[in-house]
Amino acid sequence: MRLPAFLTTTAIAAALAVSAQAAPAAISTINIDIGADLAGKTETVDARDLDFLKAELRDSLERELGRSGGLAAGGAVLNLVIEDATPNRPTMRQMSRTPGLSYQSRGIGGATLSGALVTAEGAFPVSYRWYESDFRNTVAAGTWSDAETSFDRFARKVARGDALVAK
Repeated sequence: MRLPAFLTTTAIAAALAVSAQAAPAAISTINIDIGADLAGKTETVDARDLDFLKAELRDSLERELGRSGGLAAGGAVLNLVIEDATPNRPTMRQMSRTPGLSYQSRGIGGATLSGALVTAEGAFPVSYRWYESDFRNTVAAGTWSDAETSFDRFARKVARGDALVAK
């Protein structure tokens, strides 16, 4: 599979690789924060949405790292920030502030992540961005479906040792 032009595999893959098979290094701690831009979108999101996004990203990472054996005590620390997330459907905050807005409304969503993988060798920057590009794929989408897809894709790449950095 070819990566989009704005993504490249970098030194992070080397930091995550512990063998010739590029098995990921163990990660023992995952810290997730919300970026200032996303936290400032008070017309769109509230604390419940932000907590949901953090929990979804953590669940995706723990599931994929658990499957690959990448969760272990004494491993690296993965510090992440959800810089942006766009909902597919109106959030509860939007619907409460905009009379007449319907949950049937839908759009293209996704998420942007940044952070660092901290290992014994040092800190390696991590950045990932994915947004749906085809409106036809949002037919049965929930409020945060595309953001969840972005988190799942990122988690699979981390579990394989392919953490990505934007150019």
